[in-house]
Amino acid sequence: MINDAELFTVGPDEVVVTFRTEDERDIETRVGDRTVVTSGRYHSARVTGLEPATRYTLAVAGAVAGSSPLLPDAVATLAQPGGRLLATVATVNDVHFGETTCGLLGTPDELGPVFTVEPGATPYPEVMNHGAIDAIERLDPDAVLVKGDLTDRGTEEEYEAFLQAYSRLGARMHHVRGNHDAMLTEKIAATGPFTVEVEGATLAVLDTVRPGTDRGRISREQLDWLDQLAAETARPMLVFGHHHPWDPASTDRNETYFGINPDDSEALCAVIARRDSIAGYFAGHTHRTRTRRFPTARDVPIVEIACVKDYPGAWAEYRVYEGGYVQLTRRIEAPAAMAWTEKTRAMFAGLYRDYALGALRDRCFVQTF
Repeated sequence: MINDAELFTVGPDEVVVTFRTEDERDIETRVGDRTVVTSGRYHSARVTGLEPATRYTLAVAGAVAGSSPLLPDAVATLAQPGGRLLATVATVNDVHFGETTCGLLGTPDELGPVFTVEPGATPYPEVMNHGAIDAIERLDPDAVLVKGDLTDRGTEEEYEAFLQAYSRLGARMHHVRGNHDAMLTEKIAATGPFTVEVEGATLAVLDTVRPGTDRGRISREQLDWLDQLAAETARPMLVFGHHHPWDPASTDRNETYFGINPDDSEALCAVIARRDSIAGYFAGHTHRTRTRRFPTARDVPIVEIACVKDYPGAWAEYRVYEGGYVQLTRRIEAPAAMAWTEKTRAMFAGLYRDYALGALRDRCFVQTF
């Protein structure tokens, strides 16, 4: 029996389906005339060698037709941007070293289920992050960005645990703080704004934290920095921060908005609107994957990527070409990581899967320059 099959990642040349079985077994996944066999209880079937912008039939052996709304019987690969592949970038966010309990909303009537690290067990943030680091090492990208919430409570010990783990990736790893990292001190990972140069693009990283609160902001100094940077370069720019912007089209102008406040969000969109070099903004914070496009920001992708620490256990790959970039959201596929995320998909009365996963078009897309 195939359980919780999900068409998770679709690129120009590959398709990835994840699922679990009741016991250890070999399962064949077929895309067109290409097949791959995966083994175990937790499966991540990656079929490669496909043609861009092509429709293929899709089947997982043993999966009952219609048993999962997230497993269609056909899939179309993404188009590939024009020109050469110039660089590859990996991102993670909401890694939460030091966390021991997840599934809590902090309300009087918790929905549950709540999951806690069992005595003697490896804490799940360590399981998930080492799985992500292993996957990123296999990708061997040109740059890695960690977009905040490096820690749970913002202690020096938790930050040191983060650094010890992610230092495996070497000097190509760059990080910026999230709200969890600025609850006790303003010193931890207060590294923004800064740039990372890769072939074909500039990565501009903002510090969106308002210390002592979970809400975000972008200071006028940072907005001016971004504006000037974008004005002085003809290279495509990808902008990163921990918090997501408020939608300028929203009628609910709420100063307690969970992301970047309305005034700063509008100012960010104004910078994007007048600087054609900016080709997207990428955040974390919400523990979900979502892509929006605001007319006031030239309809470039405004992205949130789901967290590392629990379902779906996500990270993102960006392939930068001469003519555009591809976003591929990936699931941490180590068996121990998948076992944990299969449990935590049921959080918040079973609502978490649909919230955190997002639609396929949110996870994987092409943006041309």
